[in-house]
Amino acid sequence: MKTTKIIYWISTGIICLFSLGALGMNSQMAIDGTAHVLIPRYLGLEVSIGQLIGLVLLIVPTIPARFKEWAYVGFGIMYITAVNAHIAVKDPVSNTIMAAVFFGILLTSYISFHKIQEAKKI
Repeated sequence: MKTTKIIYWISTGIICLFSLGALGMNSQMAIDGTAHVLIPRYLGLEVSIGQLIGLVLLIVPTIPARFKEWAYVGFGIMYITAVNAHIAVKDPVSNTIMAAVFFGILLTSYISFHKIQEAKKI
């Protein structure tokens, strides 16, 4: 159980640290990045705000599990969409792989979260 908690907090921490980049949603790099993958500016802002909300939902331990579930769904959709966007604009494979790697880290966090929830029921 201790190993599962360590895996959960490390994987969740990585996702949340990456999501802190959403604080720069109005930077020129963010504007250029969303334009590069053909995402409208308003959608880029919505995704950034969603990332910040998801970060809080995942990292605060007292948040109910149902809200955490929806945060995982939102992050999952975001990473899958990122993979599709990078493939659609024919970006280098490294960009696509990064989105897929973060999706894998998200899955690791999600699976360990459920293992911890199951252990609490016993």
